[in-house]
Amino acid sequence: MENMDRRKFLINSVGATAGVLAPTMITRAFGGSPNDRIRVAVVGFNGQGGSHIRSIQGLKDQNVELAALCDVDENVIARTMKRLESSGAKPATYTDIRKLLEDKSIDAVSMATPNHWHALGTIWACQAGKDVYIEKPASHNIFEGKKMVEAARKYKRIVQVGTQSRSSPALQEAVKQMRDGLIGEVYMARGLCFKWRDTIGKKEDGTVPAGVNYDTWLGPAPKRPFNPNRFHYNWHWNWDYGNGDNGNQGIHEWDIARWGLGVKLPTRVMSMGGHYMFDDDQETPNTQVCTLEFEVGGKKKLLAFEVRHWMSNHEGGIGEGRGGSEADGVPPAEGQPQAAKGRAPRGADPNTIGNIFYGSKGYLVISGYTTYKTFLGRSQDPGPTKSGSGNHHANFVQAMRSRKIEDLNGDVQEGYESAVCMHLANISYRTGRAINFDPKTEKIVGDAEAAKLATRLYRAPFIVQEKV
Repeated sequence: MENMDRRKFLINSVGATAGVLAPTMITRAFGGSPNDRIRVAVVGFNGQGGSHIRSIQGLKDQNVELAALCDVDENVIARTMKRLESSGAKPATYTDIRKLLEDKSIDAVSMATPNHWHALGTIWACQAGKDVYIEKPASHNIFEGKKMVEAARKYKRIVQVGTQSRSSPALQEAVKQMRDGLIGEVYMARGLCFKWRDTIGKKEDGTVPAGVNYDTWLGPAPKRPFNPNRFHYNWHWNWDYGNGDNGNQGIHEWDIARWGLGVKLPTRVMSMGGHYMFDDDQETPNTQVCTLEFEVGGKKKLLAFEVRHWMSNHEGGIGEGRGGSEADGVPPAEGQPQAAKGRAPRGADPNTIGNIFYGSKGYLVISGYTTYKTFLGRSQDPGPTKSGSGNHHANFVQAMRSRKIEDLNGDVQEGYESAVCMHLANISYRTGRAINFDPKTEKIVGDAEAAKLATRLYRAPFIVQEKV
């Protein structure tokens, strides 16, 4: 396994500004690999990163190579390498992303780290001349998202956010149908994240597992003792690392809602909820109701979003008649390790993951990432419908070759704007009051306490700098 002295790396590669890679590394555009091959490294693959590996390997016929793997857990690396080597793949391995980024033969990184590493990993990669595919949500907080966009533009990098629904031809058609007026004037969108999640229980702090570089895993977050309920996957439910189900499963539906509604950033946000039913180690709410108001062309639009964690009804036909959820885009063993007691009968889906759009002439329902249906007029007659999935990594590779941001289905700017909506809802929940937001300045208005939650205190040397 690759190891390095972090202080030496920062001195040699960063220069005077801690946490920022040397500007001399950013001049190389894609095209340095032989035979026009794109060499991709996957960073973080205990969970969703496994699907990144599979997606990249599936692009072999497009001259894309899985060149390297990076994870702070050597046990995850060993387990994954054993599986890959049986198929003949032999990517290089690293335990520190900073060492990986020194490899000039790597063209892109595909990252599925915990949320608190999204911004720093993306910015460092852009500075090192790499294109980036970053998992959702784009960032852990609002400030970081802005810096990610700035870095992508400054260093002329292709940065795709993993909101793969934007590569679905069915959902692309659904949005076009709404733009073309199929359901009339679209005035409201609802995002539904009703996902069956069991309690994670309570666990004591303990010893860092052998093979885990815990200091690097913590990265920008405060120094805390190791706890398994703040580590693999369950980090989602801790504010230091995750954003709750609002920013886990829910960010897909946030993105679809904003996309379909045709809005960017809100003017006013309100959210209430709590940690209901379970007494466990989760900090984030498991039940949450959010409302956001937007102004578009002198008219107001409303976005409502709900998170539920246990038994719930289906709405709009979402989740009915399906034998399992596609919502996370990964197998249950990776996407939802909690053991859900009393699951729904086989052949039924306990989850309701999707969106509903309301217009003056009807409504449109999106189920998961791949299907839309319409219901028109007062009689709610069935209208156009379509199903179909796309390949988000293939779209990323296409844009890498063209070097055109407009070829991306999920550019970092779109990911940032959707994440802002989610972050503002969480900030409203955490402060217990409505948040006023200025879409022009992209800042919270008249609330110093809330504004502090738009960023964080960083632990050196893992600092997201004001100047990227």
